[in-house]
Amino acid sequence: MAKTPRAANLGAQAESAIAAWYHAQGYEVLARNWRTKDGELDVVVGLDDVVVVVEVKARSSRRFGTGLEAITPEKLARLFRLGRSFLHVHSLHQATLRVDVASWVDGTWHVVHDVRP
Repeated sequence: MAKTPRAANLGAQAESAIAAWYHAQGYEVLARNWRTKDGELDVVVGLDDVVVVVEVKARSSRRFGTGLEAITPEKLARLFRLGRSFLHVHSLHQATLRVDVASWVDGTWHVVHDVRP
């Protein structure tokens, strides 16, 4: 299903805000909207030897649940696959990969670090 212009704008604003938040925490923003034929990573940040794939979910209301609730086991597995691909492409072979989910709903951020299957 294609995003409406309003939803796409909300998503882009949320991605910018979370990238800025991670940067303020000392992370380097390595990529935004990194795409391959297999999918897209919203935000990729790094700190020391850890590379973090950040899946950003923005909701204007809780009507359809929170962003974290939208992360299925299949989606999480795909994020790890894409993250490993990012590490390979950028020769970050010694880095540890972590997946975080940043969910914005009703004006509040919820960031869950180190989400695992």
